[in-house]
Amino acid sequence: MTIEATTRRPVQLNLAGHSLNGDLTLPLDARGLVIFAHGSGSSRHSSRNRGVAEVLQRGRLATLLLDLLTADEEARDMSTAEFRFDIPRLADRVVGAIDWVETYRETAPLRIGVFGASTGAAAALIAAARRPGAVRAVVSRGGRPDLADE
Repeated sequence: MTIEATTRRPVQLNLAGHSLNGDLTLPLDARGLVIFAHGSGSSRHSSRNRGVAEVLQRGRLATLLLDLLTADEEARDMSTAEFRFDIPRLADRVVGAIDWVETYRETAPLRIGVFGASTGAAAALIAAARRPGAVRAVVSRGGRPDLADE
């Protein structure tokens, strides 16, 4: 895939009064989109998830690597770890990302998958259950699906 065939851009999602930063990559002929749900102190800058995203992009899948915590929450979480296990908060934000993807002009026609890592796996499962008509697949890497409860 050449750089001309791919659009990469930073995005900022305003979800329920919270501003979340992300990186959206759209192959020219994308056939689907994967939202990355990070957890346990990780972010959109995770080298592991970026590596997975690059492979998906070569396979013509768009990716949205999204920080599920605001900058202030992330800074606070680094010393307190209070937000990384707040699964309802993380799930709400993944749901918000799904809703955003469905309304954003360039991503609206794409089928959606969610890739959850660590506690993000629980958030991904909950979000998929709350948006069953939108999410076609959930994949977990080193995840904590046990934290999804019901």
